[in-house]
Amino acid sequence: MRNYLYVISLFFICFFTTQCGKKKESSHAIFKKLVWSDEFDGEGAIDSKKWFHQTQLPSGGDWYGGLVNHYTDRLENSYVKDGFLHIVARKEIFNDQGELKEYTSARLNSKFAFTYGRVEVKAKLPTGIGTWPAIWMLNKNINEPGAYWQKQGFGTTFWPVCGEVDILEHWGKNQNYVQSAVHTESSAGDDVINLGGKLLENVSNEFHTYALDWYEDKMVFSIDGSVHYTYEPPLKDSSTWPFTTDQYLLLNIAIESDIEPSFQKSAMVVDYVRVYQ
Repeated sequence: MRNYLYVISLFFICFFTTQCGKKKESSHAIFKKLVWSDEFDGEGAIDSKKWFHQTQLPSGGDWYGGLVNHYTDRLENSYVKDGFLHIVARKEIFNDQGELKEYTSARLNSKFAFTYGRVEVKAKLPTGIGTWPAIWMLNKNINEPGAYWQKQGFGTTFWPVCGEVDILEHWGKNQNYVQSAVHTESSAGDDVINLGGKLLENVSNEFHTYALDWYEDKMVFSIDGSVHYTYEPPLKDSSTWPFTTDQYLLLNIAIESDIEPSFQKSAMVVDYVRVYQ
């Protein structure tokens, strides 16, 4: 009898352990194959085989949203050191493309684009009122002069019809609150309603893993494995779901016009970028 009870007990332990193990599997278990990554090994300039510096100003001389910075391809604004990517926003007088601005930063486009999968980015964020770091995606068909995929001949569709996915945004004027959003023809810009966020601790002093799971019918946004927003429109058409073709990654720090006068420099530090399918 004792042996019988032991066997039964062992069975239930194994069964529930297995079930619990299944429950612990995250929703991204479907995306297991690493198809592209940058671990930021080495020192100095970023890997030009993987990233493109987007520096060309839009017509009018300012970046969208009234930003007050230049994006540059200089080491002062983006470099790799000790296994980390540093994107640095700096206060400095900088003249480029006939425009004099008081701040510089970097905006990177990935030379890799994909449809459906999981993106993971482990990063620490900059500080300072007026800083606006982002980890995001655009369709490679966006008609935006100066963007990498536009230069490759893919620019056919204007924003927001092309679709934009903000995996992470953080505003220095709202320190430690992070947000994800989806911009489409039906919900975009200042009127975007497809968004969700979360208040964290020490986003500028501690690394967090910001992730997106992009399926054929929904997008799931998470931080450190905890889901904070899911975009799953019941009606999927070109105005709500333009997410059926390749998107590429962007990493940048924008500087808003309300930047605090005492700001000097601050960095987004990235441990890795990984894409799974």
